[in-house]
Amino acid sequence: MLLALSGRTHHVHTGIAVVAPHATLTHVETTAVTFAPIHPDDLAHYLSTGDSLDKAGAYGIQGFAARWITRIDGDFFNVMGLPIAATTHLLREAQAL
Repeated sequence: MLLALSGRTHHVHTGIAVVAPHATLTHVETTAVTFAPIHPDDLAHYLSTGDSLDKAGAYGIQGFAARWITRIDGDFFNVMGLPIAATTHLLREAQAL
């Protein structure tokens, strides 16, 4: 997986749904993440830590893999796990119904 991301841009999509008494609101947050080429020694070290085993995409943006990320277009928290701003907006919108 990480070799497929090396030197490329990929997109992280997170779907959110809020079910309110009179409506269901949904949103998809998309963030583009660009990786630098990953040096084989760095990749071997990272894989030896086991950190990639419990991560979608085999990396956590907040950890060791951050050294490979050269650009983020969108919400950092979307890549980390939950787009907080979009979730808050959807909850407020549901509350107003």
